[in-house]
Amino acid sequence: MGIAWSIMFWPLVACLTLPALLVYFGLHIVRRGVIFVDLALAQVATLGTCVCIMLGHDPHDIHGFYYSVGFTLLGALIFAFTRTEHEHRIPQEAIIGVVYVVAAAAAILLLSRTPEGNEELKRTLVGDVLTVTPSQVGWTAALFVVIAVAHWVFRKPFMAITFHPQTVDSKRWATRGWDFLFYALFGAVVTSFVQIGGVLLVFTYLIVPALCANLLTRSFSAMLLIGCLTSMVGSGGGLWASYQFDLPAGGAIVCSLGVLLLVVGVLRPRRRQVASST
Repeated sequence: MGIAWSIMFWPLVACLTLPALLVYFGLHIVRRGVIFVDLALAQVATLGTCVCIMLGHDPHDIHGFYYSVGFTLLGALIFAFTRTEHEHRIPQEAIIGVVYVVAAAAAILLLSRTPEGNEELKRTLVGDVLTVTPSQVGWTAALFVVIAVAHWVFRKPFMAITFHPQTVDSKRWATRGWDFLFYALFGAVVTSFVQIGGVLLVFTYLIVPALCANLLTRSFSAMLLIGCLTSMVGSGGGLWASYQFDLPAGGAIVCSLGVLLLVVGVLRPRRRQVASST
């Protein structure tokens, strides 16, 4: 038991505490209807890492982080200024898809010229949460606190653009500026957590708890609470299954959260029927 605890302690800390901010962003992303923006930003950040490797730097040193953040800011700029009032003609989700595909193709082309290319692509996709270190958890938690404070300070414009877009003029430069700040902060969160859990786990933490919360309530504070509880239960269940059955931790957590979403989706209609019958 002592060995298991020593192996699972920091992955458990990371997966129980850090996803709370991802859940918050997920509620915004689901309501904005840009579901795959995290995959696109993660892939753009990966492209920055690939450029770093091509220039001869180690992807795990500070240069890799700088390149990733720089490319993420470029992606944030693209997404902020491609949201228009003509969504029926050119949906932003289509632009997000194009950015993802082009960034992924460019990353493959760059890494095909390096000996560690395939391993780096695999690590970015699936991650390895069991190898997370205390310094990674501490540094990421500190960054998340700063970003959470920024969102609290600027909560009014962020909430208005996401949940009350009809009251906001999407053509105003100020609105585009708030969108850029939102995506820049979001990109920083995605980029940092991808280093811990990989793209698949980040996407799952963003979307699945937010979907569960939206199925069960309409209050934002209640959605945030339900989303955080969902991510914690899914994380605990996935890590337990990973240890008990010797499974990859990231994949086990993703599947655990998927099962929770299925359970919520099945039980919700019954809850409605019971409420209507009474």
